[in-house]
Amino acid sequence: MNVMAPTNTMVPRPTELHLCRLQLASGPGAAAEARTRVRAAIRTWDVPADPDVAVLLTSELVTNAIRHEPGGTVTLAITRTRDRLRVDVHDTSRYLPVLVNSPADAETGRGLLLVSGLSAEWGVYRTRPGKAVYFTLALRHGRAGRGTRGPRRLAAAVPAAGG
Repeated sequence: MNVMAPTNTMVPRPTELHLCRLQLASGPGAAAEARTRVRAAIRTWDVPADPDVAVLLTSELVTNAIRHEPGGTVTLAITRTRDRLRVDVHDTSRYLPVLVNSPADAETGRGLLLVSGLSAEWGVYRTRPGKAVYFTLALRHGRAGRGTRGPRRLAAAVPAAGG
């Protein structure tokens, strides 16, 4: 008896197209290194997203991680799927960030407001060593500017890159 595989079977497409994960040296250069890596990933992977927004939001998350856990381990994970760019910043702090309305003249406290306002989605989840905070940017397909923002909401998330 000969058994043949069906020829009309659809093969699922992978949802994770690219992943870059690296540990950052905790210190003043970590945010700059993260910005460089995110900008390079966007360029190398030809991601149709605004690199300036991506590096701004990455910088905010890395700076918060270092500020709240100086000397701790910070890991950057950049993932590109068909329709999203996702950046996760892992650290060893158990402190979960909270979105607050800071006064306009406050020198700190507005970073997550930027992340919330400029990303398609953002959230936080616990990891074994601490937590990870992430944001996603919807990718532009077709006309410029179309699909660059999704709903603004805090999402409870399952980590895409493990943690």
